[in-house]
Amino acid sequence: MLSGKAMSEITIRAFAAEDWPAVWQMLEPVFRAGETYPYARDIPEAEARRNWIELPKATFVAVGPAGALWGTYYLKPNQPGQGAHVCNCGYVTAAEAQGRGVATALCTHSQAEAVRQGFRAMQFNLVVSTNIRAVRLWQHLGFARVGTLPGAFCHPSAGEVDAYVMYQRLVD
Repeated sequence: MLSGKAMSEITIRAFAAEDWPAVWQMLEPVFRAGETYPYARDIPEAEARRNWIELPKATFVAVGPAGALWGTYYLKPNQPGQGAHVCNCGYVTAAEAQGRGVATALCTHSQAEAVRQGFRAMQFNLVVSTNIRAVRLWQHLGFARVGTLPGAFCHPSAGEVDAYVMYQRLVD
């Protein structure tokens, strides 16, 4: 978990339009690497903005002590209609902020925000098995690995690797 000092260094707030250049600066290298998200590695900026900002119900940013954006996440229903009580989130931490508890802060915030918005559970649909840090963190934060999708992710260097479905009930 975060130490008190690390937690106090991070402020999480709603995305504002002027945040986009810094958010894109975080997202672009992650999407181009093709190791953790299923987006096309050559995704155009406008499409990335649509997927990260416009389609989700809400998007948030983590701000470091000097005002730099250290991370971002989106929150959206995982499915429409009868599945809309379960949300889905995506998270990215800026390269320069990794190891400072940003992902933990973002996930913790997203769980509280999901409950505030009326969601009852959270599901991650495609956690790449080679993303060991994320798998460990999500498990540490209460998510269970409820399914394995064999070879479901085409990793640029490891080839076809498994992906996990991870789930956590937020409200009884």
